[in-house]
Order: sequence, then structure tokens, then C-alpha cells
Amino acid sequence: MYAILKKILFQMDAEKAHHFVTKMLLWLNKFGLFGIVKQLLIGQLKNQKQQVAGLTFRNKLGLAAGFDKNAEYLEVMDKLGFGFVEIGTITPKPQSGNDKPRLFRLKRDHALLNRMGFNNEGMDTAVKRLSGFRAKFPKTDLIVGGNIGKNKVTPNENAHEDYAKCYECLYTYVDYFVVNVSSPNTPNLRELQDKDALKTIFEAIRKVDEKMKNKVPKPLFVKISPDNSFSQIDDILDLVEAYGLAGIVATNTTISRDNLLTNSLEVETLGAGGLSGKPVKKRSTEVVRYIRSKNNSIIIIGVGGIETATDANEKLNAGANLIQVYSGFIYAGPKIISEIVNGVK
Repeated sequence: MYAILKKILFQMDAEKAHHFVTKMLLWLNKFGLFGIVKQLLIGQLKNQKQQVAGLTFRNKLGLAAGFDKNAEYLEVMDKLGFGFVEIGTITPKPQSGNDKPRLFRLKRDHALLNRMGFNNEGMDTAVKRLSGFRAKFPKTDLIVGGNIGKNKVTPNENAHEDYAKCYECLYTYVDYFVVNVSSPNTPNLRELQDKDALKTIFEAIRKVDEKMKNKVPKPLFVKISPDNSFSQIDDILDLVEAYGLAGIVATNTTISRDNLLTNSLEVETLGAGGLSGKPVKKRSTEVVRYIRSKNNSIIIIGVGGIETATDANEKLNAGANLIQVYSGFIYAGPKIISEIVNGVK
């Protein structure tokens, strides 16, 4: 069924197809047809509860940041069966992101190239939707993460203020936070992965905890680039320990264009942006494995190139505690949920 729909969707502009699918899911949910579609496309899911970072996840599979930028689809993703959903990236002020077109498929590589640029409706709108979701489903066991970033117009020297604002604003409504300093689509954002810059961000967030008298702060993660060297990762690990972070999301998209099946001229024509999907699979797993070799207690959320249960188990065997999908969800369809949830060790 999804194979037929996929052929139609892949004839459309990638971003328009995304909005079409999400609106269709909302429509099916509104008119009570969601259960039928879920049974046809996904089937039954095993209950595999996991205690991670003080939270109870109903399964290890999450939807990565970028799919639900504005907390619009939590209800349908809950019903689809994801164990957790990471909204965002959320910035303090709304911003439109980069010029369109800005999302492309590399079909032969099972990859997406994006230069979205943190397009989102801002933290206040996210809070309204999160508040509505919590009120409507007070007993939901869906874990919701908040992926936070800085506005494009905010200079890097003031970036810590944006992260602290988002952290304080979303605190009541999300279960964990991810500091996104690794997207290649906001100018100079990756410079914030430098040790001094990250230190300033983490200090600003911990000051919010002090101000709010948070005796047990929400689990805090940092999302890193697959293009970091191991020595850069070592610096980040030092800060993770120093500031009591829960762990690392490994990894974001890559700016590398190595070893692609897609014609190089076609790739060059598409322009700048971060690659996700299968091209980042090997490197993201290497990063997960390296982090685990350096720290046995840190929580790792593995993401990058996961499209099958075999891919998921590869990340888990490398040391990930939880896993996320995005591009794999686009290419494999909803069936990926039951295949991975029922197929992970």
C-alpha cells in the first residue's frame, strides 16, 4: 500500500509531499480512520518498556527532530506507536528558514538533502500546542523531547541566551531537551560545538535550573555532527560530564558528499545542505561506538541511516540506548515502526 503511495509522493516536491502526508494523517485521525490504516500499514507492536535517563520509554524507537518542527503531530505519532518524538528545532522567535526549494531526495542513496534553516513557529506557539496535547492526553506514555536552537539573527556570542530562553519556556511541557549546535543550515551554528561556546550554553541552561529551583533537572542532551573529529568529541564528552548532561544524540546530518550513488553533477546542482539517511549511517555508527568506548554510562540516542531492524540493532550493538528515524521513515514508510520495534534486541 505504501509502495503505491510512495510512487505518487516521490513525484512531488519533497517539502510539499511532507506537508501532504502530515495533513492526511491529521485528516484520518479526525474522522476516526486512523486505527484501520495503522492496522493495515503497521500491525501490532510489542511492549518493550525501557528505563532511560529516568524516563520510561514504551519502546526504543523515536522520531527524530525535523519531522514535527512545531509540535503539530504528537497525537498521530503517539497513535502510530513511536516510543518518543523529538519536536523542533525550536527557536525563541518564529522564523521562515531558508529559501525554497530546500528539501531534496537522493533516491538512489535513500537519502535526503535539506537546508531548511530551523524554520519553525517559535517557542510560544510550541508551548500552546504542547499544553493542548498534555491537557487532551494527560495519561499518554509518549515521551516528548524538545530540540532547541538559536535564531538565525542571533549572533553566536549571544546564542546561549536563545538556548536558555527555549529551555525555560518549554520546560514544563517536554520530557527531555536536546541542544542542537550541529545543523549545517544555520550560518556559523557548528562553531557552537567548540568547547568554550558549548560551555557558555550549558552554563546558561544550568542557571535557568537554579532560578527555577529544579532539584531534578530535565535530561539534557547535545546533538553532534558526524563530521566532528574524535578529538572534538572528546572535548564535548568532557563538558557532558562537567555539566551533568544525560548524554549525546549522535548524529546530525553530514556535509560530506563522499561515496554517493547519485550522479555528482546532480548532487552539485542541488547545492548546500545536510545529508541524512544511508550516506551517514556508517559514520554515525562509528561515532556512537567511539562515544561508548570512552564513556560506559552516558546515554546515547543513535540516529543516522536507520531503515531496517538490522540497522537499528547495529546502532544498539554499537552502544546506543535509544534510536531515532527520519529519512528511513520517508523511504520505508510506516511499516518501519513495527519492523524495528518488534525486531530490535
